[in-house]
Amino acid sequence: MCAMALFAASRSADDLVARIATQAAALPAQRGGDPAVDVRFSTARGWPSRHPRLTPNRDLSELERARIAQAIADLPGVGGVHWTDGTMLASGDSDIESLRCENELLGVLAERTIRFEESSAEFIPGSEEVLDELAATLRPCVGAIVAISGHTDTSGSPQLNLALSQDRAQTVARELVARGIPAQSLRATGYGSTRPAQGLDPADPANRRIEFRVVSTETTRPTPIDTPAAR
Repeated sequence: MCAMALFAASRSADDLVARIATQAAALPAQRGGDPAVDVRFSTARGWPSRHPRLTPNRDLSELERARIAQAIADLPGVGGVHWTDGTMLASGDSDIESLRCENELLGVLAERTIRFEESSAEFIPGSEEVLDELAATLRPCVGAIVAISGHTDTSGSPQLNLALSQDRAQTVARELVARGIPAQSLRATGYGSTRPAQGLDPADPANRRIEFRVVSTETTRPTPIDTPAAR
């Protein structure tokens, strides 16, 4: 992707996040000089994000917290909503949530790309922010089993391509685990050059990619991360 296209995609994402943040500020609980919560549409590294982090500005009942989080989650374009104290909005029909989770992942990767050093599983600068955004997308997907697949083009030997794609998929999985995603919810697999992207010649470098797919959901027992704890 050329520099101009990357700039345009980044600008578009920034505009989307800014628009959502403006809508959130106009919600009843947020109007006036004393908003109920601090809403940050950014990752911990400051990268714009559609997955807001909520911090209460005063004592709120669980009902108030739920209403505020739901109101923000219902804004068009918002992904998963979570509180900085560890609880998150993660309920709903499992099939719908799976589809929403996968669409959110695709949305992140449509704007930014995980990129690696040539013939290596080492990330190039800029990929850390993409991983932050992907982790923020996955956190509300409670019970989802996510397949991470690595792919290459046909340059190089099939055996080396297979090993490289596996290493890259596993590297992405490790980075997501380091960001708080449960290891048991991730399945990393490398396919080498055996599955070129639809419409691309197998030798096209654009086949060097990481893909995500929600393959199933499992019923989960409530844990401290998705059940409000005593405060």
